[in-house]
Amino acid sequence: MFNSYQKTFYEALRLCINQAIKEDLGVEGDHTSKAIFPAEHQSTATLIAKDTGVLAGVRFCKLVLDLHAPNIKLTPIIEDGGHFNNGDTLFTLSGNTQNILSLERILLNAVQRMSGIATITNSVQNLIQHTSCRVLDTRKTTPNFRVAEKWAVHIGGGVNHRMGLYDAIMLKDNHIDFCGGLSSALDKINTYVQGLSNSVPIIVETRNIEEVKVCLKYPWLNRILLDNMTPDRLHEAISVIAGAFPTEASGNISPKNIVSYAETGVDFVSLGYITHSAPIVDVSLRAI
Repeated sequence: MFNSYQKTFYEALRLCINQAIKEDLGVEGDHTSKAIFPAEHQSTATLIAKDTGVLAGVRFCKLVLDLHAPNIKLTPIIEDGGHFNNGDTLFTLSGNTQNILSLERILLNAVQRMSGIATITNSVQNLIQHTSCRVLDTRKTTPNFRVAEKWAVHIGGGVNHRMGLYDAIMLKDNHIDFCGGLSSALDKINTYVQGLSNSVPIIVETRNIEEVKVCLKYPWLNRILLDNMTPDRLHEAISVIAGAFPTEASGNISPKNIVSYAETGVDFVSLGYITHSAPIVDVSLRAI
């Protein structure tokens, strides 16, 4: 399942990794490691967890090595999506010492950040597992690391929303207000999509029952987003929609109140919280 994400977003992942390499190694590379170890020196190291959580980033690390240090072998002890405890060995690295040391921080940063997101996504989804509601991510991500963070959401059991502005049409409040109203904006979108060579999903953000009723006149929509509504108002809106479209709730939703939203019958709940507020999971690379 996680390999399909890598295949779909391979080019974005490659660009992300290459930029991380350039950021840390520049043109000259790792002066410290080159000063101490001869080019042929070999070592082995283990990645140890210093927290408890859901592991993410193993395949990301493998891709880093495939692209920039194929002479290093990564042997996973726990795979992406697996639960780990403080003190567990997550994977081992063996091979060229210079490469292990020069890539250490990139690998650790990825595992720490991605595992933090996977862990919090998993915990939030578990809160509402008694419902059919699924947790969605958002575009509230770290610049230049979105593709990895959304991979972590996927690994943690969440559902990826659009990757960016290019792979879905999402009509939000400012679009509507700048355009002079919801009907006008939807009519323009309908005209626009007729000229596209590929179909894209169309999601509309609504702020009240009146806007929900407008959406019901446009059967080609893919999902109605119910924004900043209380659970009571959300339940009312879902009753009005009556299964005509998949529904999504967003705005001021957190682990403290997500159950009350999920129990309204909404299909998805989107939370920027799972990416922008996820703490890292601490790990350490130790030489053997």
